[in-house]
Amino acid sequence: MAKTAYQPPRQGIVGMVVDSLLMLVLVFCALKAPAWVAEWRTLHQPVAAEDSAAPTRAAKAVAPKVTWEQLGQNAAMQEGWEKLGKDPAAAKAIIDNRFDYTVNLLQLLFVAALLVFYFWYMLTRSAKEYRDVIAEKFDP
Repeated sequence: MAKTAYQPPRQGIVGMVVDSLLMLVLVFCALKAPAWVAEWRTLHQPVAAEDSAAPTRAAKAVAPKVTWEQLGQNAAMQEGWEKLGKDPAAAKAIIDNRFDYTVNLLQLLFVAALLVFYFWYMLTRSAKEYRDVIAEKFDP
């Protein structure tokens, strides 16, 4: 008995559009998430109470002028910052705020479990299709 070639299930246009939009949203969120977390942390940091003389001392103190050389920026870097519309004072806050590369073990385990669950789910949902393809290619 001759086996027919495997024919994957057809997906409609609406399904393809929904899948594409969902993937686009997920990629956008994955790329923007670090910026959103950093902004959230900045907005929710506790403000330290200052003593009563601090505002007058701060008003009297003049901030020194920041230069590109003090920030360790060469001419090419300086040109890049200027294309972004940043002066040395504005760039200083960004340059001084280095990304924190510490790893939270609990979050790492959560992401690993999420990936394992995703692959398990996809394999169990597609088991029949995988069996059909393997049988078509390798069964006599």
